Amino acid sequence: MEVAQQEILNKTAEKETVNILGSVALLEALIAEGVDTIFGYPGGAIMPIYDALYDYNDKLDHILVRHEQGGIHAGQGYARTSGKVGVVFATSGPGATNLVTGLADAQIDSTPLVCITGQVFAHLLGTDAFQETDVINITNPVTKWNYQVTDATEIPEVLAKAFYIAKSGRPGPVLIDITKNAQIQLFDYEGYTPCNHIRSYRPKPIVRMPYVEQAAELINKAKKPFIIWGQGVVLGSAEQEFKTFVEKSGIPAAWTILGAGAIPTSHPLNVGMLGMHGNYGPNVLTNECDVLIAIGMRFDDRVTGRLDKYAKQAKVIHLDIDPAEIDKNVKTTVPVWGDCKETLPLLTALVEQKQHTAWLNKFRGYTKQEVEAVIHDELNPTSGEMTMGEVIKQLNDLTHGEAIIVTDVGQHQMVACRYAQFNNTRSNITSGGLGTMGFALPAAIGAKYGAQDKTVVAIIGDGGFQMTLQELGTIMQTGVDVKIIILNNRFLGMVRQWQELFNDRRYSFVDIESPDFVAVAAAYRIPGKCVNERAELQGALKEMINSKGSFLLEVMVTKENNVFPMVPQGCSVSEIRLK
Repeated sequence: MEVAQQEILNKTAEKETVNILGSVALLEALIAEGVDTIFGYPGGAIMPIYDALYDYNDKLDHILVRHEQGGIHAGQGYARTSGKVGVVFATSGPGATNLVTGLADAQIDSTPLVCITGQVFAHLLGTDAFQETDVINITNPVTKWNYQVTDATEIPEVLAKAFYIAKSGRPGPVLIDITKNAQIQLFDYEGYTPCNHIRSYRPKPIVRMPYVEQAAELINKAKKPFIIWGQGVVLGSAEQEFKTFVEKSGIPAAWTILGAGAIPTSHPLNVGMLGMHGNYGPNVLTNECDVLIAIGMRFDDRVTGRLDKYAKQAKVIHLDIDPAEIDKNVKTTVPVWGDCKETLPLLTALVEQKQHTAWLNKFRGYTKQEVEAVIHDELNPTSGEMTMGEVIKQLNDLTHGEAIIVTDVGQHQMVACRYAQFNNTRSNITSGGLGTMGFALPAAIGAKYGAQDKTVVAIIGDGGFQMTLQELGTIMQTGVDVKIIILNNRFLGMVRQWQELFNDRRYSFVDIESPDFVAVAAAYRIPGKCVNERAELQGALKEMINSKGSFLLEVMVTKENNVFPMVPQGCSVSEIRLK
């Protein structure tokens, strides 16, 4: 097949046509787009593509997952750490529908994916053929774009559009459904032309300088300005531009969980995490600032709490690439549309160099209260059962904030996001908007493929781990190096916390029994250890970090520990509780 591949390259380079299969044209498109890794699971309707892939294994690394949901979460992890488009293969019917949760997750978290699904022959569409599902209508609400190919001649152009749409502007998932006849159809292939324009699609809004000037004027007059930033800074590769803006303006800055790492946790103007389980100061002082500068974030309800009580005293400046986010939840005083990599330097040039020392010290005062009330005991317990926080603290001591931390969803997620050190961008990988349990294990696999020079640590609860633990088989077969920490509190912890606080401790179906996780890992030829005693924790973490290859560490933590601070549902962010 190498000779055939070279013939395709030679003839297309000379502007000659070559007769190839639709399945081969698909793989040529992936190579032209710089794809190196595919996560997938074969089946009948996508079999011609897998047959063609057999001859491309020197150019495309295919990772056989154990479930299509695992495949798409792995694709998300890959995209989030690499900054490239994640690629996922699945067959028709149940294979395609198993992607839906991951598509919804990627859509709300703006993760660029191209998912290829096989489909029944075109003449069978609508007949309820074996493993036929209307994947286009099913996935329309959870994709940035989707399209069904029934003729092989469409494949090069459609794939070019798919990659352009997935990665341009506000990124997102794209699904291309290819009927079996199109996969096996021969056609005259004239080469692959990447897409850089689609009529009526404008991925970046026009930057309007008068709004930038108005924003700068508000910032320069502000006495208590406050920056809140989200993943848009990371997606726009604008970390340096953002850092320059923060340091010149001297404004305290706080982050949403997907924005973590854009500037290091230790940066003196980084005042912590926003949101329901965020830090005390950033939440309280949101309702005291006079100018609120939101950069690449969407004012999610977990960040704002009650909208009718959110930052009503402040002038709001909102920088975002997606015009639909402006005024969607919070009324904006000055909108700055555009890619923040372009808009931030324009704004930085106009803001005055300042230090807001008294205002910054107010944040630090709240931090001191939070340390005394919550953080010290969570990170430095001397008796009783182990806490999740002390595990994260000791992990920080070993990784020095250089690891990629992949979290599942629940109490452990909030603890890890609160206390892990993030010195680098693209180092906090979590399911933000959808909150998908089962995300972390497959996403960590993809994250490692996307950043092979980094230590990848998956932090997972005992409930979420059991949703996708079959992906231990993917680790076993590939030998990928992922460190897995299960923080086992024998509960569905976040739901239990809510039931304790708001339902009079009526613990309804949150007490979960688990298998011997270390034995399960051993069955997949992955070494592991279970830690019950505080004295064993540091040594076990060192063993995990220093192990060659994957390692599973189960840590038995206290059963009924709650994550605080907390903004109760229906409350203002300034009503955040320390206890």
